[in-house]
Amino acid sequence: MKIHVGHGDTNAEERLNKNGVSRRDFMKFCATVSAVLGLGASGASEVAAALTQKRRPSVVYLHFAECTGCSESVLRAVEPIMIDDLILDTISLDYHETLMAAAGEAAEEALHKAVHDPAGFVCVVEGGIPTAQNGIHGMVGGHTMLSMAKDIIPKAQATIAIGNCANFGGIQAARPNPTQAMGVNECLKDLGVSAINIAGCPPPPHNFVGAVVLYLQGKKIDLDEYNRPLAFYGETVHDKCERLKYFDEGKFAPSFDSEEARKGYCLYEVGCRGPYTYNNCPTVKFNQTSWPVEAGHPCIGCSEPNFWDTMTPFYEPM
Repeated sequence: MKIHVGHGDTNAEERLNKNGVSRRDFMKFCATVSAVLGLGASGASEVAAALTQKRRPSVVYLHFAECTGCSESVLRAVEPIMIDDLILDTISLDYHETLMAAAGEAAEEALHKAVHDPAGFVCVVEGGIPTAQNGIHGMVGGHTMLSMAKDIIPKAQATIAIGNCANFGGIQAARPNPTQAMGVNECLKDLGVSAINIAGCPPPPHNFVGAVVLYLQGKKIDLDEYNRPLAFYGETVHDKCERLKYFDEGKFAPSFDSEEARKGYCLYEVGCRGPYTYNNCPTVKFNQTSWPVEAGHPCIGCSEPNFWDTMTPFYEPM
């Protein structure tokens, strides 16, 4: 049983048009992704070509210890082109516990066939991996998450770890970390796994889409020391923040209910971690609408390793 979310051999743009997505909207989306990748407006045609090619790689999307927030973020990637209109037409999503209709033995069979397909597969991992007591603290279908990770991920042609939990263990790995939860790369380093980390809690959805585009294009992805793509994580949140001018002027909000907060002053004194956090939230935002600081809440540093320990207490300056 193979779970195809896309629609076979018909042209991707034809399918989008049938679903009410115009060529103009499609190219607008591609221009946005191109900008995220640092390609500029001229790169939109390259993105469009990658997202409409006939090759549809098989994707196995594993859920481990997490809240499914990263899937929720990606599913709301952009208006008017949603993930099910475009990205799921570009890939063959053969296993995703949240989205697939199959359950029980049918789901297990879909996973087995995808992993052993001679054509290979790409693995996306969401969630940390509990390792204490041989992984008994995290189970899926009677298997420990640890055993699934060791069995499946090393077989993948490429692996994308989405979200802080899959990157660095997330909240499960916060002190005292009773389940000894780890990110993918730390857990499987002895097996030669080197996943691309799309960091955040959750990450901006365009960062995941951008990584998919780069993979489809076969391009080399430049990474930082934490395996995060430099195209998305090369600058701090502080560098791109719309409130940076107030930081430079020494204008800070002393509390959330202050007049300074209402004027949009810098949130550093109420705990903003933007100067210590690498991400592109201020420029790509979420749902093309807003991001925490724009909404009046300080950055909590969620794309950094072990932020639940290193960035807390959240509402005090570093």
